[in-house]
Amino acid sequence: MLLAINDADKYKYTAKPNPVVGAILLKEESIISSGYHEQYGCNHAEINAIENAKKNIGKMFKDFSELTLICSLEPCSHVGKTGSCAHKIVESGIKNVIVGSIDPNPKVSGKGIKILKDNDVNVTSGILDELVEQQNKSFFFKHRNKRPYITVKIASSKDGKSHYPNISQTVITCKESKKDVQIVRANHDAILTGGNTLRNDNPRMNARVHFSLNQPKKILLTNKSFDSTYNFFKDNHVDIHKTKNLDKIIKSYYRDEITSILVEAGPKLVNSFLKANLIDELIVYRSNIELGSDGVDWFEDNNAIEKYDFKLESSCRIDNDIKEIYKK
Repeated sequence: MLLAINDADKYKYTAKPNPVVGAILLKEESIISSGYHEQYGCNHAEINAIENAKKNIGKMFKDFSELTLICSLEPCSHVGKTGSCAHKIVESGIKNVIVGSIDPNPKVSGKGIKILKDNDVNVTSGILDELVEQQNKSFFFKHRNKRPYITVKIASSKDGKSHYPNISQTVITCKESKKDVQIVRANHDAILTGGNTLRNDNPRMNARVHFSLNQPKKILLTNKSFDSTYNFFKDNHVDIHKTKNLDKIIKSYYRDEITSILVEAGPKLVNSFLKANLIDELIVYRSNIELGSDGVDWFEDNNAIEKYDFKLESSCRIDNDIKEIYKK
């Protein structure tokens, strides 16, 4: 199970917004084949493991009934972009299945296992389920909280400032921090910003990395019109919301496949998310530069994030900057 979980992680940037899943077929102590959910919209892990095992029929085993399937997440019961994995397992003749975690998606939860049991397949579940949930934290969070996991990323001066007023762009953090931000973007299903950031910075807000990935979807909150020449509209489709009801906007994505949203915006929109209690994680890239009293504070209420019930989880140095991660 640990091998299935670890190896599945290789595909976290191409399987998203789906969860990563690993599957291994065993005959006693010998691994016959493995399979992973490698690409969004393509075969799930169990199907790949079964297809790969077929190459070894007559060499390493005679019949699928001899094999045990280890799968990190409950096999799906419904038909979406691919067929039902639970039914495929039954059709293969596999008689023993070990599951890491029950799928939190109500379309699947418990139903995949029921299909297996109803067809005389022995099922054991709950093996390293905490690791599976940790690996797919935003997927589990979404289905338990009926909204995506929200991360806010900010660049802050040493004295907690965002920028100088009346200046189009204030550069605070170093190049290495900006590179690290690309990885943060790559880890999210969508990136959200506001009209002021679009107008002032004209950002592209894609993940500029040197590996294959499914680029984050883009979400824009604005009541003004923008033409398509802005960098933000390049690469992929943009959802535009003109309502100011953040709770309604975020909860609307429960029916979408998006499980995590990265907010990259100015103090006004960030504080609106704070007041709406819609931030689960805050990433601060803090430079050693001070902007002084003329700088605009990132946070209201004495500029202290701890007043919003966040706790510092980790801190590390990136060149001259400090990266801090706060969680609720």
